[in-house]
Amino acid sequence: MPGLSGTGRLADDLYLMAHHDMTGRPYLQPRATGIGLAGALLAELTMAGALDVTPQEVAAIGPARPADRLLGEVLGLVADERELHAPGEWLQVLAHTATEGVARRLAGAGFLTEVSSRLPWRGGRWVPADPDCAFMPLTRARAALDVSRRVTAQAAALAGLAAACGLETRLLAYAPPARGRRSPREAAGVLPPDLRELIAQTQAAVDSAVLAQRA
Repeated sequence: MPGLSGTGRLADDLYLMAHHDMTGRPYLQPRATGIGLAGALLAELTMAGALDVTPQEVAAIGPARPADRLLGEVLGLVADERELHAPGEWLQVLAHTATEGVARRLAGAGFLTEVSSRLPWRGGRWVPADPDCAFMPLTRARAALDVSRRVTAQAAALAGLAAACGLETRLLAYAPPARGRRSPREAAGVLPPDLRELIAQTQAAVDSAVLAQRA
């Protein structure tokens, strides 16, 4: 059964933030969502000590694949590549499957259910099983913006990635008053260089995708 504390996984929280807590409808364009979740999956592996991230490359350094199936698949892709690739390249590759992969992981944990469309030619969509649980990631990200609270790496990474993929306005709507808050960028500033790099690369990839769509 889903709980208010969530799964403890960064990409799961970001997925729920990027979708309406009752209807499951997305707040972002599909490409932006996919890139954001790709960044979150890479961040999960980096925080677990399985990846080394620099501006030039992403390298697998963990001795064993994680128990989580989705993270194991992502780490396997990185580890099986003969050549090292830059973070931006991995974001583009993983964005194609990240949204569906994270949704299925959340469904397996009881946080999402699949609802069939009334129209036979349209696929189903994912809907939160519990709106309260689906809303809680916003509260966890909000904590990173509160100057009266100590910033945790998990909350800072969530706030930074949310802003990077286009959710900053949604996040700030629930943030403390301007005088009592730090920006998502300031919150992410407490993170180690590898996670800051992932957030910066995620924002660059999302910005590029948005510009390409408008062209």
